[in-house]
Amino acid sequence: MTPTRCFVMKLLFIAAPALVFSATAAPQKRTPNKPYFVYVGTYTSKSVSKGIYVYSFDPGTGKLTSLGAAAESEDPSFLALHPSGKYLYAVNEIDHFGAQKSGAASAFSIDHKTGKLTLLNQAATRGASPCHISLDKSGKFALVANYDGGSVTSFPVHDDGTLGEAAAFVQHHGSSVNKERQEGPHAHWIGTSPDNRFALAADLGLDEVLIYRLNSAKGTLTLNDPPYAKLNPGSGPRHVAFHPNGKFAYVLTELEDNVTAFAYKATNGSLSPLQTVSTLSTLRKDYKGPKEAAEIAVHPNGKFLYASNRAGIDTISAFSINPAKGTLSLRDEYPTMGKTPRNFAIDPTGKFLLAANQESSNIVVFRIDSTTGALAPTGEIVEAPAPVCITFLQVH
Repeated sequence: MTPTRCFVMKLLFIAAPALVFSATAAPQKRTPNKPYFVYVGTYTSKSVSKGIYVYSFDPGTGKLTSLGAAAESEDPSFLALHPSGKYLYAVNEIDHFGAQKSGAASAFSIDHKTGKLTLLNQAATRGASPCHISLDKSGKFALVANYDGGSVTSFPVHDDGTLGEAAAFVQHHGSSVNKERQEGPHAHWIGTSPDNRFALAADLGLDEVLIYRLNSAKGTLTLNDPPYAKLNPGSGPRHVAFHPNGKFAYVLTELEDNVTAFAYKATNGSLSPLQTVSTLSTLRKDYKGPKEAAEIAVHPNGKFLYASNRAGIDTISAFSINPAKGTLSLRDEYPTMGKTPRNFAIDPTGKFLLAANQESSNIVVFRIDSTTGALAPTGEIVEAPAPVCITFLQVH
């Protein structure tokens, strides 16, 4: 594992059952100002971390309070919440699981009184160093991207929250122009389209976002036609974020610090490029240092997009979104008041952004201006050992 490895530092906001869609029940309304559990995935191999940590978050004030370790686990870097709010899933970003050259995916049940997690089971991801996990919209399948393995895997999710044997495994092939970082495939993100018909996988090593048809009954992945969207050679696509209206998708490229806006066509799952813009302001136009953009998210109101910059820049860039065209305009960059913002997350109310600074081991809370999208630190800073991912769950 090299310092330039693109890991996901993700602040996972688990929006409680009141926030999420259940596969068996109609969605419930979120209760205003009711507190949330905030779960944080970490690197245990790079810090004193024991695994996954849980915090209490007040959406009225933005106050974040540590509740300690939720579960011990090895390198549980990226997290995902089941639509029912009952289960939490993590990738264990490791190279060997048992006797296999593979990472692992872990399933946990959630205690809604304490926030503690109980391990249900683990499954081999069949590829080394998995760095991203997500659930399909129905909660029937978990999707995993294996970074070192350069592959993607899907797992059935049983009624009791446990993971079954892999339903699909797809090995990516090829390389790109950056011989150090793109010597082979490096799947970095996987998630479903808004209508749940397609699974998209960003592969940093191929400069492609691959598009798969997702079988809603079996969880199998079949390469689509068109099979992928191409990014600039050497750009290194890392993460993807859809606009709430489902018409646009945004791809963050790690190796160029760019965001490419795409028009998304739901009828065939295709992505058509609209624009590519830098995450760095004009003040940095002559910047020659390393580029390691990390996370991307669209605000729930669809007006703003945010992207984080690492490699000593340590900022979050804010963009305004043209509602008709889906194109972006960079508004400003905001220091994250820490080192290496691998991940950030917007709370479900849209009032706050939490920045996870991996190398300074802290989480910093910012208030979001609903009119301009500007970020202002609230003064709330909490310790978190090597944070990688954040998610919110509303407390019952």
